[in-house]
Amino acid sequence: MRNVVLITGSAGLIGSEAARFFADRGHRIVGIDNDMRKYLFGTEASTEWNRNRLSADLPAYRHVNADIRDEAAMGALFEELASDLCLIIHTAAQPSHDWAAKEPLTDFTINANGTLVLLELTRKHCPEVPFIFTSTNKVYGDTPNGLPLVEKAERWEIDESHPFFAHGIDETMTIDQSMHSLFGASKVAADMLVQEYGRYFGMKTACFRGGCLTGPAHSGTQLHGFLAYLMKCAATGAPYTVFGYGGKQVRDNIHSNDLVNAFWHFFQKPRSGEVYNMGGGRHSNCSMLEAIRLCEDITGLKLNHSYSEANRMGDHIWWISDTRRFEAHYPDWKRDYDVAAILEEIYVVNRDRWREAS
Repeated sequence: MRNVVLITGSAGLIGSEAARFFADRGHRIVGIDNDMRKYLFGTEASTEWNRNRLSADLPAYRHVNADIRDEAAMGALFEELASDLCLIIHTAAQPSHDWAAKEPLTDFTINANGTLVLLELTRKHCPEVPFIFTSTNKVYGDTPNGLPLVEKAERWEIDESHPFFAHGIDETMTIDQSMHSLFGASKVAADMLVQEYGRYFGMKTACFRGGCLTGPAHSGTQLHGFLAYLMKCAATGAPYTVFGYGGKQVRDNIHSNDLVNAFWHFFQKPRSGEVYNMGGGRHSNCSMLEAIRLCEDITGLKLNHSYSEANRMGDHIWWISDTRRFEAHYPDWKRDYDVAAILEEIYVVNRDRWREAS
């Protein structure tokens, strides 16, 4: 019986959420994670704590400490598991704009080459198994910044007359002629590969182009992990820097459980070469200033923050995902968390661990 879910980046935010979600539904989990996040962002971003927690909590979890770029190691694993696999969830990535510019070759080989290795091994050993990829809204580059935006007291907002106002940005937005950052470019390459393996080879593949993915299992750091890192700073008194746009830049935020639940729905009825914008939508979004206020309300502490006029290269001023395409295909899916509930859970689950480490 095919009952194994293979998850890359299994000790990270989405990978660990997926491991728990699918294990709770009776699946055996094989997780690939080599704690690359520690190399990328330093000790504070290490996912070792989450890996240890997974191993302790899930009897059905098997950990593989390997690099997705290692064709020999990945090939041996696929050969071993091919007849047992029922789903592949690919979440492993280099996820930071800023870090990508430091080591472009590392960024590209992780995001693009690593994805190609996994896709080709899936095609070779188990082409009928669905392949889910956590892409990003950064594939659109800075095109969203050309929308007619209006500055409000605490946030940027799109003009109410624009078609994107009611539900957010849909998948028709172009990815061309924009600045993506090198991270965005490497994720574009991976995104296109996942689509092409679906369309050209008929494999069941899907790109979930996430906005801000978040939740209590996030090892947040300055270069990646907006809400988790913001709440960590609020709870511990660590300094936080707001970069550009007056702190009014808007993100939609989706809880890792809501995203993985979307994966589950796709798994039940997979399609080929699909692309879905996936985020909190109008249900769950906030500006930086609004998020700071919420963190201060939840912790009862003032955030120690400063402001830098320089925004991050290729950063979005306003992003809200239109998820209606996915909802049309999977009408039983819904989001359970809004921003306030996400921040509250991040704080409650992590405050003791953060304070002990600080």
